[in-house]
Amino acid sequence: MRSIWKGAISFGLVTIPVKLYSATEQRDVAFHQVHREDGGRIKYKRVCTVDGEEVPYSDIAKGYELPSGEMVVLTDEDFTDLPLSSSRRIDVLQFVEREEVDPIYFAKSYYLEPDQQGAKPYVLLRDALESSGQVAIVKVALRQRESLATLRVREGVFVLETMLWPDEVRAPDFPFLDEDIEVRKQELSMATSLIESMEGEFDPSEYTDAYREALQAVIDAKIEGKEVARPAEEAEEEPAADLLSALRASVEAAKKSRGEKDGKAASSSGKGTSAKKPAARKTSSRSGAKKEPAKSRSRKSA
Repeated sequence: MRSIWKGAISFGLVTIPVKLYSATEQRDVAFHQVHREDGGRIKYKRVCTVDGEEVPYSDIAKGYELPSGEMVVLTDEDFTDLPLSSSRRIDVLQFVEREEVDPIYFAKSYYLEPDQQGAKPYVLLRDALESSGQVAIVKVALRQRESLATLRVREGVFVLETMLWPDEVRAPDFPFLDEDIEVRKQELSMATSLIESMEGEFDPSEYTDAYREALQAVIDAKIEGKEVARPAEEAEEEPAADLLSALRASVEAAKKSRGEKDGKAASSSGKGTSAKKPAARKTSSRSGAKKEPAKSRSRKSA
């Protein structure tokens, strides 16, 4: 990985030099727009809509359009006095319980690596934060924009999660929220049974992007000159007569599927039980025993 930003975590009077790395990457298949006849790349020109002339990048400015259609042109000088932090600091503002931060606010994830001289305070803050069971609320300026963010620990590394501002999260305003929709007790009980029948431990490696894999297969076949095989279409199931019937059928299907999986697991292990053994906890490479996270404190009432 290549670092995209250098700065420091500012925690009280402690400064921890760090490097920032993107923690995620998109694995979508990339395409170019090309001429169908000869495969030539399509290029675009920056053309002014007023005089029709091509505009070099050095002459392009930012414009804010008014409701009247008029354009306010902003130059680089107009941005120089804006209150954007240029100190390259990740300022710790407070510490909160993990459950208090709604995941809807999260935007992008980054890893933080300490510089050599900052390794000890980095590990100290990491272990203290991990044992507390809390996350740090921080403020940081990245890519010419100030963001609120959280700082948490994942696999021994600080993860910086940039967040949206409160006014960037839309309120759900849908007509059905104002309707008086009656849910029968029997339906609720069956829905609960369906949830319970589908419970399990989350393992991300069990899920794959079927569309991307199929698309890559098409591309590979094109490269090798093979005929592209189309997957067989699945037969559509008839819709259930009512909600309760659909829930009951879903519970039965989930139990049947879970029974098949457990049966395979039991036969492969040679035991008659389908209970899963708890996964072995990974041994930390860090010296010393890993601290157990503190129990989450009950939220104080207002």
